[in-house]
Amino acid sequence: MVEASVAPESAAPPAPPTPPVSLAALLSRDDLGLRQIAGPSAAGVTIHGAHTSEMSDPYPYLLGGELLLTAGVHIPEAAGPGAFDFDGYVARIVAAGGAALGFGVAPVHDTVPQGLVAACEAHGLPLVEVEPRTTFSGVARAVWQLMAQARLAELRRITEAQQGLAAAASRPDPVPSVLRRLAARLEGRAVLYGPDGAEIAAAGREPGDEVRRALAELARFVTGHASSTATDTAAGTRLAAYALGTGRGFVLGVAAPHRESGDHAVASIAAVLLSLLTGEHQSGTGAARSSALVRLLLGARREEVAPLLGGGEGDGDVTRWYVVHARPATGTLDAVSASALGAALGSPLVDAADDVVRVLVPAGPPPDAAASRGGPSGTPEGPAVGGGPPGAKGVRGGQGASAGRNRTGPHPGTDPTRLLASAGPAAQPGWTLGVSAPVAPAEWPVADAQAARALARARATRAPLVRHAERSAFAGLVAADEAEAHARALLAPIGGVPALTETLRAWLSLHGSWDRTAVALSVHRNTVRQRVARCAALLEADLDDPDVRMELWFALRHLPG
Repeated sequence: MVEASVAPESAAPPAPPTPPVSLAALLSRDDLGLRQIAGPSAAGVTIHGAHTSEMSDPYPYLLGGELLLTAGVHIPEAAGPGAFDFDGYVARIVAAGGAALGFGVAPVHDTVPQGLVAACEAHGLPLVEVEPRTTFSGVARAVWQLMAQARLAELRRITEAQQGLAAAASRPDPVPSVLRRLAARLEGRAVLYGPDGAEIAAAGREPGDEVRRALAELARFVTGHASSTATDTAAGTRLAAYALGTGRGFVLGVAAPHRESGDHAVASIAAVLLSLLTGEHQSGTGAARSSALVRLLLGARREEVAPLLGGGEGDGDVTRWYVVHARPATGTLDAVSASALGAALGSPLVDAADDVVRVLVPAGPPPDAAASRGGPSGTPEGPAVGGGPPGAKGVRGGQGASAGRNRTGPHPGTDPTRLLASAGPAAQPGWTLGVSAPVAPAEWPVADAQAARALARARATRAPLVRHAERSAFAGLVAADEAEAHARALLAPIGGVPALTETLRAWLSLHGSWDRTAVALSVHRNTVRQRVARCAALLEADLDDPDVRMELWFALRHLPG
């Protein structure tokens, strides 16, 4: 089953993007004195953090992958049969994705309740006894220390791989050298496929026929779908494919017997290097982009130079583009990871500054043009970010042509390249993305603002991807100039303070959530409260009234900037 790079929607919370720590490594710490008394072997259990909770139902407070620590305050001291629902308690922890349960035997309970031991054994949840001398904060600190060590080891491994791959790319035979170094790093097989799907070069251990066929099929899957990366498993071997450049030509395929933390980053670095080696040197795109830059600097219009950038399909001379804003889910931004993101999205037009990567991604033709040629209509993937009234649902993160482990091919007779263009940029592992609506070059500044707002909403809602997409609404019944005039008049009291309009816009789009608005704006929640209260006072409006909110939202949508 192919697993595309687009993250599936799931009811179970995913594990946080932190380095996994073996429970066995935590139990081996002599200074903690931890002892496992129930559940599966600790050697096969990984944890992503530690959390203390004395709630009788900790489900709402878990992200998944935690070692949950409790002293059993919520459990009666004489918890005989039927006195406490141990089975329901453990079942909720397992449903929330908890990795293990640590029970402190003091000061509430002298021993771990037998009912809890039986429930953990029945549900397969590791149960760890925490002796009285060990504090929960000490356990949590040990977990974070192990995670820091794992992160350091991962970064060291990625750095060493980056240096090795860069050195290989500078050799007289750069492509075979990069493949050899990558295969050695991953202890597997690395293959470069051409636009026709044939093997151009390969290195590493020769796989079996089943693995070879599955890897070739995965490479073809990437070239014909919206996802720039995809993974699969065949005969116990982990497979991955990375589209190089625009995603419509060369593909890097990787087959490894196991997958370690950081392998995706290492393969992405190799994909970036191979994109440069197989792309710019075999076409005139580099000179064309340089020409486009010079013409822009000399005063040419964006729509005049856009055809020189390549990659987009257009209706006549009109080419549509997406603007993508992205931030790494963890760690700091660097040039290599930004280039890798651009390669994954299928565009070399990348700008990394101020902790945000901006990527200009070519899109397909407008919906009416596609329909006139018998192509897909290119309907939006979700409602507009800020494109509907507060409370409107349907903003979806991380949806694309493929999701999770569902492999959906194009409808018979559909041009795969047109399907790729209409689907839009897909979610990328390790990144939070905001995607604009597809626009003509003259509207790039508008799309840039759309992508920025979409990224702010994605961060606030913890979604891997949020799209801005236009849709029909009542607002379309009012002429644009009249709507703008009404917006300026209504918002005049706060129009001279950008911080107030920005805060009001974010607060309304996030349904009045103080915490999410604070995250989106990178300010304290009290600052949000003060600004919103100031807006209410200046506007002389009751912001608890849904009609007032609706009118203000309409005005903010039509206020320039």
